[in-house]
Amino acid sequence: MTTAQPPMSRALELARLAAAAGEVPVGAVIVDPATGEIIGEGANAPVMAHDPTAHAEIIALRSAAVGLGNYRLTGLHLYVTLEPCAMCAGAISFARIGKVIFAASDPKGGAILHGPRFFEQKTCHWRPQVEEDDANAVEAGDLLRAFFRERREDPARGILAKE
Repeated sequence: MTTAQPPMSRALELARLAAAAGEVPVGAVIVDPATGEIIGEGANAPVMAHDPTAHAEIIALRSAAVGLGNYRLTGLHLYVTLEPCAMCAGAISFARIGKVIFAASDPKGGAILHGPRFFEQKTCHWRPQVEEDDANAVEAGDLLRAFFRERREDPARGILAKE
């Protein structure tokens, strides 16, 4: 699947689709940096899928692996709207992603620059390059803040009201 739009723009579009479906607005896109081709993509779906592992990054990794017929995604780039959590960082490492580019940092749940700093651990077998996308951080952060603000103001809007 190819696209003319920049990868982070597509990830933000997927995040907006997740929010419209009542999911936390996170989107992820896996790209072949040599061709610019989107190899896999995903939007957060743990609520709809009844699957706690259905994070945007995991869905994108699965999509890319199936599309390529290989669980090793060596050299590919992952664009994601939010700093990955520990589970996603582990999957990124196992997939051998070459570079992770994320927009909004996540001091509470992130695991790359915050929390466990997964890729810095001795037990991490593969360490991708990491890059913050400052140009899209505000938009990604605004999507997340608006989503959670709506849920706090109107608890009937979703299951997150009690969390």
